[in-house]
Amino acid sequence: MPQTPSHRSTDERLRTFAKRMRHAPTDAEAKMWRLLRDRRLSHLKFRRQVPFRNYILDFACFEKRLVIEIDGGQHASSQGDAARTDALAAEGFQVLRYWNNDVLRTPEAVLEDIIAKLAEL
Repeated sequence: MPQTPSHRSTDERLRTFAKRMRHAPTDAEAKMWRLLRDRRLSHLKFRRQVPFRNYILDFACFEKRLVIEIDGGQHASSQGDAARTDALAAEGFQVLRYWNNDVLRTPEAVLEDIIAKLAEL
């Protein structure tokens, strides 16, 4: 199905925004990326700030259909996040969410949790 000009511009805006986000990560996102990049976690390839459908995923492993989201306080009980998780689940993804503070203060515990979840996939 060919994309209409409005779809192309939306896709282009998402890609541009994702690129901008890759160049200006939060402290927690930068920390998580250092732990995931270069196949450091179970030899799996993760991508960061990747556009997918109408979303930008913080971290995604397409091989395992796993999305990792690093959230700040603005995400507490967010209905938008729940809808996003449901939409991604409908696409076959499992979404893991971690708080910024957990990534910054206890990265080992976050990695252990991710590894445990990966073992279930």
